[in-house]
Amino acid sequence: MHAPRPEPVAVDPITVEVIGSAFSSITEEMGEALVKASYSTNIKERRDCSTALFDLDGTTLCQAEHIPMHLGSFIGIIPHILKRHAVADMRSGDVFIGNDAYEGGGTHLPDIVLAEPIFHDGVMVAWAVNTAHHADFADRGHAHIFQEGIRIPPIRLYRAGELLTDVQELILLNCQVPRERLSDLRAQMAANRMGVERVGALCDKYGRDVVLAAGRALQDYAERKMRAGIAAIPDGTYRFADRFDGPEIEGDIEFKVEITVRGDEMHLHFDSPRQVRAGFNMVYTALLSTVYYAVKTVVDPTIPPNSGLARPLTVTAPEGTVLNCKSPAAVNGRIAPCQRVVDLIHGALAQAVPDRVIAACNGACASAVFVGEMPGTGDLWVYLETIGGGSGARPNKDGLDGVHVHMTNTSNLPVEALEVEYPLTVVRYELVDGSGGRGRQRGGMGLRRVYRAEAPCRVDIDGSRFHTRPWGLAGGEPGAGGAFEFGEGVGPFRRGEGTLEPGQTVGIVTPGAGGYGPYAERDPAAVERDRAERRMLEGA
Repeated sequence: MHAPRPEPVAVDPITVEVIGSAFSSITEEMGEALVKASYSTNIKERRDCSTALFDLDGTTLCQAEHIPMHLGSFIGIIPHILKRHAVADMRSGDVFIGNDAYEGGGTHLPDIVLAEPIFHDGVMVAWAVNTAHHADFADRGHAHIFQEGIRIPPIRLYRAGELLTDVQELILLNCQVPRERLSDLRAQMAANRMGVERVGALCDKYGRDVVLAAGRALQDYAERKMRAGIAAIPDGTYRFADRFDGPEIEGDIEFKVEITVRGDEMHLHFDSPRQVRAGFNMVYTALLSTVYYAVKTVVDPTIPPNSGLARPLTVTAPEGTVLNCKSPAAVNGRIAPCQRVVDLIHGALAQAVPDRVIAACNGACASAVFVGEMPGTGDLWVYLETIGGGSGARPNKDGLDGVHVHMTNTSNLPVEALEVEYPLTVVRYELVDGSGGRGRQRGGMGLRRVYRAEAPCRVDIDGSRFHTRPWGLAGGEPGAGGAFEFGEGVGPFRRGEGTLEPGQTVGIVTPGAGGYGPYAERDPAAVERDRAERRMLEGA
């Protein structure tokens, strides 16, 4: 049964801190269990997954420090479950599955979420939730969401601990590599079970009412810290605009933000063109998760990662636009505009607190998806990879080279792991000379990754900052943009899609990042080191 609203319980700050640390360790342990038990390279190597705990109302108690973007898949799932399923009918061992961006609380279809209610002594107290990116729905169109994969509303996958095999079979029949999907779903189940057990043990140790009260106190604490941080920003209205491009569209489009700071509250309003017949539209929960991340990084990075930090923030954007799309807009590539939204927020807040903001990072989520048949067996294989780039220069330090930034936080896939599992060879993997923007502090460098096909395959490559460059701050210069590189004999790629025959190559060059401060003020020793390490173009 649902936990009755307990009488207020006085919890001392030390207990709140201890329980808060326990929440954090539980979500991190859930994440490690998911990674170690998974089968696909995208999860076991690249760690494209996240874990969290939620309270009864579906607000965040704690999210592990994995991928900020996945908060967008979390904050919608529990409300959708509660809308569809009566709490009185839920039992220990129930597990709900969903991924739909419009009816399932997700942000794009590959991120499949599993949510399990946590019971203690027969009373429901919280939710264990995780999501994993299933690299499966490939070689598909992106004119609308119906082309992008199976849409799963929040439905039961397990009822009282019993697998609903017909539901699982329906999902797997719509997957291209069902063996991988089944193994990864089992890993997700294991991760949530660990969360259920750990929260139950926490309630045994401290008492259910104390744990629930500590959760509320942690959310209130996050709100206080966010309000204090906003109050330290000068009141005013700050505006910024940037442009977005990608292989799915001709030219580029403009995004705008207007941020109003008044006392201890902040309102962010976004403007963008009408939603498009391409995969880079964003649902509102994707916009929210991006805002929460970007504002937190500037206001106070130490704010606990729970829903309390969102209370002082108001976010608006016209419905039916790229940054707040409505059904049936395609959303598969929503991470790319999310990266640009971070640039918008940082660019606007840099006008108020320049010492807290870094120069623009690479502003992209370059990716490559390969699909083909395995030589010898004919089995279908799908390989997804996202590639890092430059991180923006900081007021007192150079930017980082070749890393994932902002809304992405996946790991580099080792070349050895890739080549063992797929008929691909990485022939070049290197930092791009001169791609970091010059400044008193240099921007981070982009990456070049070139693949050679060893068997026929279809390829979908994506990226951004082809027509624009990551901006610098305080007189810093912009970083280099991105590019695609096609080997000899490769046929034309349309909207980022094409084919490779054995021996043919395709390469992705990711953007660098902006510099910070005038280049004339850079330490001469650092300039010489840049030249020696070939971080600068000839003649610079």
